[in-house]
Amino acid sequence: MAINRYHLGCPVWKHQNWVGNFFTKKAKPADFLKQYSSVFNAVEGNNTFYGFPSVSTIERWAAETPDDFRFSFKIPSTITHDRKLRGAREDIDRFFELISHIEQKLGPFMIQLPAQFAPDELKYLEQFLKTVPPSYHYAVEVRHPEFFGRGKAETYLNRMLKSFHVDRINFDTRRLHAVHSDDPEFKQIQQRKPELPVRFETTGSRPVVRYVGSNDVQGNIPYLKEWAIIVAEWIKEGRHPYVYIHAPDELYAPAIARRFHAMLSELAHINPMPQWPVDREGPDRKQLDLF
Repeated sequence: MAINRYHLGCPVWKHQNWVGNFFTKKAKPADFLKQYSSVFNAVEGNNTFYGFPSVSTIERWAAETPDDFRFSFKIPSTITHDRKLRGAREDIDRFFELISHIEQKLGPFMIQLPAQFAPDELKYLEQFLKTVPPSYHYAVEVRHPEFFGRGKAETYLNRMLKSFHVDRINFDTRRLHAVHSDDPEFKQIQQRKPELPVRFETTGSRPVVRYVGSNDVQGNIPYLKEWAIIVAEWIKEGRHPYVYIHAPDELYAPAIARRFHAMLSELAHINPMPQWPVDREGPDRKQLDLF
């Protein structure tokens, strides 16, 4: 049985080191999306943040995934970062024309705003939300410190999002920044992910959690427990959450997500996670011990 009552996924569906650990031992890149979507029912759509895939490409993605699978595509960075939501009508129209070809597979669009996007620019976000197709769902991620001050800026942001039935993305990097490491590559990852206060509120019907943990599954447990309680409450309230699990090395993201799903299943009536593709191969496999 597929995961139900909420959507769970990773930031990517293709990771070469998943072969033999999450994917089957002989999996090829052409197999990755089918195998990924046989377990998870959602994925972050970073592809559209960096460019515009072709219609044939996104139609292939849709064809390779089950009916209940959802892509949470990011609004292109040319719109959110380069132009900060201003004067981007041509790119907006082009993007939504492209995405309309797989509208049955769309989760909330993620509007990720740069840290420089300040409270006095909220008028541009408001105008953007007025112009995008109202039939879709949206979630906004802000990174400017003033949106985390419990003051006028944050209050206005939350009220505006509620008025549009748009969710505020719950971005949690606490575990990532709790790890002390001298590894330069790991430090770079920490620098790329901002350390901001965590918000647990929701402003719409499809709350989005982006959890960035550590590579060791055990170290994530206190944070996963906290989110499991909150997500269970959202489900009981009739909301439909989307939870995306990140790790510094995405090799470990599926295992962390599996642990989260197990915790959530103790608090809400949901289907068990489907068996991993590698586990369907039989007991003779050689799997990396992710635990």
